[in-house]
Amino acid sequence: MFPTVSSLLEYLFGLKTLLIVPTFGFFVALAFVLSYLTFLSEFKRKEKEGVIKPFKKQIVEGAGASLTDYLEYGFLGFLIGFKVIGAFVKMQLFSQAPLKFILSLNGSWPAGLLVAMLFIYLIYWQKKQDQLEKPLQKEILLHPYQLMPKLIIWAAVWGFLGAKVFNLLENLPKYQTYGLVGFIKYSGLTFLGGLTFGAISYLYIGYKNGMRLIDLADIGSPGMLVAYGVGRIGCQLSGDGDWGIVNTYAKPFEWLPNWMWSFTFPHNVLNEGVYISGCSGNYCSELAQGVFPTSFYEVVLILSCFLLLWFFRRKLKTPGLIFCIYLLIMGLERFFIEMIRVNYRYDLLGMRLSEAQIVSLIFVLLAIAIGTSILFNQNKLKKNRLP
Repeated sequence: MFPTVSSLLEYLFGLKTLLIVPTFGFFVALAFVLSYLTFLSEFKRKEKEGVIKPFKKQIVEGAGASLTDYLEYGFLGFLIGFKVIGAFVKMQLFSQAPLKFILSLNGSWPAGLLVAMLFIYLIYWQKKQDQLEKPLQKEILLHPYQLMPKLIIWAAVWGFLGAKVFNLLENLPKYQTYGLVGFIKYSGLTFLGGLTFGAISYLYIGYKNGMRLIDLADIGSPGMLVAYGVGRIGCQLSGDGDWGIVNTYAKPFEWLPNWMWSFTFPHNVLNEGVYISGCSGNYCSELAQGVFPTSFYEVVLILSCFLLLWFFRRKLKTPGLIFCIYLLIMGLERFFIEMIRVNYRYDLLGMRLSEAQIVSLIFVLLAIAIGTSILFNQNKLKKNRLP
């Protein structure tokens, strides 16, 4: 496994570098970038097709920076100072466990506060240059894709919180003795929670700006798929614990590489398992028994479905149909993959289901409800057209 980008580059190309960027974090960042580009492309395509339209917005020109400006820029500046500069200030701690450092309360508080104040001053100075003696109320025309920076920031913030909350539900016994600080410090994240909370914030902002929820859902579905699939690459390569149950079954096909069927995740980022003889460094553990590499299965399934959906998306013109397909893909894929994953199970109507399976069932039920509604409306339109 490759806990850092440098270990991955050394394996692939024989290059020895000092890049201690966590592999998991790198692929999460890549997932956001590719998701952003996918969203942007779909916003522009839907506007070109007339599905969504530019909207008017009232602004106050020359009014100076608002409280919201100060809060947003201050928060962004604090994160950069606290984590990015903090990683250099506490390089030894960061290099030992980059993923845990990023998702913990560790960082440089002084740097965070200083950069936050710098960002606040910069937005104050920028707005001051354009400030008028008598601010003017003005109506401007905005294209939906121009909301993307705001959408991606808030989807990231709420997505992170959602990933934490869902991870708490998936690993309830681990948290029963933890307080709030312990919960925040724990390095677990659940992609399904991140996608769910991120999607809610995205739909809220879009709806607030005059777009229909069903159109927003269609626009966002391909981007959500690519984010999930690419993020899972990071899970597989880093060995972050999202693996399956012990797999002692014989391989179904001889040509299948062993790691695709049963894998011990050597040098996993969690340092879980037994010591690897002769190993030195921060990541010297592997699982005692081979397990199903479920993250790899999800990467293949999700990204294959994304490519198919992306190829046929222009032909799927009925509002809600793309979103319906997305819900079915996510719901069915995650429900069945959970059968070979290690997660806490809840008793629900006589069944032992994980938190992810419960959410997956909700996704499938929503897909059925939306699909039924689409068919009903189409039949109704056909009847109305009959002479």
